[in-house]
Amino acid sequence: MNGKRTALEESALYNRHVLHYIHRAAEHGLYDIRGLGAKRAVPSFDDLVFLTASLSRYPLEGYREKCVTKTVLGTRFAKKPIELDIPITIAGMSFGALSANVKEALGRAASAMGTSTTTGDGGMTQEERSSSKTLVYQCLPSRYGFNPDDLRKADAIEVVVGQGAKPGGGGMLLGLKISERVAQMRTLPQGIDQRSACRHPDWVGPDDLTIKIAELREITDWQVPIYIKFGATRVRDDVKLAVKAGADVVVIDGMQGGTAATQQVFIEHAGIPTLPALRLAVEALDEMNVRGQVQLIISGGIRTGADVAKALAMGADAVSIGQSAMMALGCNSETYSKDGQQFDVSQEYEKLGTAPGFCHHCHTGLCPVGVTTQLPDLEQRLQPEWGARRLKNYLKTLNMELTTLARACGKSNVHHLEREDLVALTVEAAAMAKIPLAGTNWIPGESRT
Repeated sequence: MNGKRTALEESALYNRHVLHYIHRAAEHGLYDIRGLGAKRAVPSFDDLVFLTASLSRYPLEGYREKCVTKTVLGTRFAKKPIELDIPITIAGMSFGALSANVKEALGRAASAMGTSTTTGDGGMTQEERSSSKTLVYQCLPSRYGFNPDDLRKADAIEVVVGQGAKPGGGGMLLGLKISERVAQMRTLPQGIDQRSACRHPDWVGPDDLTIKIAELREITDWQVPIYIKFGATRVRDDVKLAVKAGADVVVIDGMQGGTAATQQVFIEHAGIPTLPALRLAVEALDEMNVRGQVQLIISGGIRTGADVAKALAMGADAVSIGQSAMMALGCNSETYSKDGQQFDVSQEYEKLGTAPGFCHHCHTGLCPVGVTTQLPDLEQRLQPEWGARRLKNYLKTLNMELTTLARACGKSNVHHLEREDLVALTVEAAAMAKIPLAGTNWIPGESRT
């Protein structure tokens, strides 16, 4: 009996997933490339809960007492800081990775909710600029589509040093997604796989970055805020160097952040989770005595209003969403909608070797619901009006959940949420976030008093 059990027992070290990886690598001599973010379970905001009001704290009435969500970014040096109605922004996702219709839908929804969207790699499209009331223009290592005239049209500039899904790695865009328009914008050959630089050619260290930021301020007459974004690795040092270089806003992307395409080994084995990254960033700002003067945006795995509330309580000024915005637009859905009708696309997922709810094939350009594609027929499956309405509803829901939790903690402003409002459910989360384990005053790694 014991022999039979052993014969069918899966190895923990060489389980079916590891065996599949080894066999595929041995057969093809290639690593896996895919989209979206890490699939492994890591400590996250789900491991924190709020200590809402009871007798020792007084909650606010949801229908009678207002809870402010206004968010201001870029107050350090910019003449025109960004004022947002909600602390939830749309992350940089390029035209190329996403279709033009999707970029327009993102802009429309963000504008309707009074928040910002971001260009991503590859430059600014006219659809995106015209649909986005507040648009952040990214300056990336690739320089694809970088245009000083477009830079001056932006409401903020985001200097991208790295990304949470691939810190230390460059972007990828496979040939099927490099359409005639994408190729023209990026000055690339059409239909040929593209791999962008992993570091910016204009600087090799913090001093050079200081010079670059000065150039960007000069070209924009110091009007707009300048963000610096990087993937979460050596967060404390990176934040301090970004502040010293002159950033108005620091953006940190945890390892749960997504991508259009990169090596799977990056996605699963590089960077640190968003939870400790946020804590380290806040500590760095506190140590430099610039907290509140330099704003902090956190991204990577933000999905719910509870995630937003916990991020703000830990010290973020705002959050940025990418993958969850794509899901709101129909990514990984069984159907797409056109002219009021629903069309099933399960068989198209099967052709990609996947199924709705499991798809990470953004890199192929064959997205069944028209989100991550440049093929005209597929792109038309997502119409901007329909997508914008869905994303607006999603953002509205996140904001309502955020204010519900803030009121329950007795806060009249979501930015008044604080670490004292949180406890951790696991020892790992308590140690990473430096928040007490529920039911105790113990923070793992800190001496007890």
